[in-house]
Amino acid sequence: MRIALVAALMLTAVSAQADVSLVGTLKERALLSVNGGAPRTFPVGATLPDGSRLVGVSSGEATIEEGGKRYTIRLGEYAASRSNGGGNSMVLSPDSNGHYSVAGEINGVAVRMMLDTGATLVSIPASMADRMGIDYRNKGRRAVTNTAAGTAPVWIVKLDKVKVGDMEFSSVDGSINEAGLNVILLGNSVLKRLDMKTESGTLTLTKRF
Repeated sequence: MRIALVAALMLTAVSAQADVSLVGTLKERALLSVNGGAPRTFPVGATLPDGSRLVGVSSGEATIEEGGKRYTIRLGEYAASRSNGGGNSMVLSPDSNGHYSVAGEINGVAVRMMLDTGATLVSIPASMADRMGIDYRNKGRRAVTNTAAGTAPVWIVKLDKVKVGDMEFSSVDGSINEAGLNVILLGNSVLKRLDMKTESGTLTLTKRF
């Protein structure tokens, strides 16, 4: 039987005890690297070297339980993590194009966002905004934004809550675009609340306020 190992960019979940990276997934098993060590295959239910436990595996992701709490690490997203600072810091690795992306939530809906220091606000495609229940046409304000292709109409809205990893931000300015990239851009209305430090190819985000 041919077993397909899903290999992609790693999302690294960092705990106080160890760094756990998901390198690949197999049926009911995950290929994990702990503390930067050589990848090892662990079955669901196994206790990892840092004392946490692998409680679930699905295509491209694994669920870890530690201290009574569960978190998911995924392939194809980018390094990220918990830290000793109680969820107020995370470390990201770039994708093959040099972009940094992160999993989070907007108004309680799970999303993936690409960091963009050139974006003034958190920019959301209209199709995604509809799925989030954002009533931008009635509650938003029409405006125009400058893009690489010229100007484009947008709707300015107030987002109740944005989560970047475990870091939560309230009352965030956002824009809804009905044309353009089908990706959420994490702009400066959130990034200005973070300290950003690049070192050895990784980007560390630390919540300021």
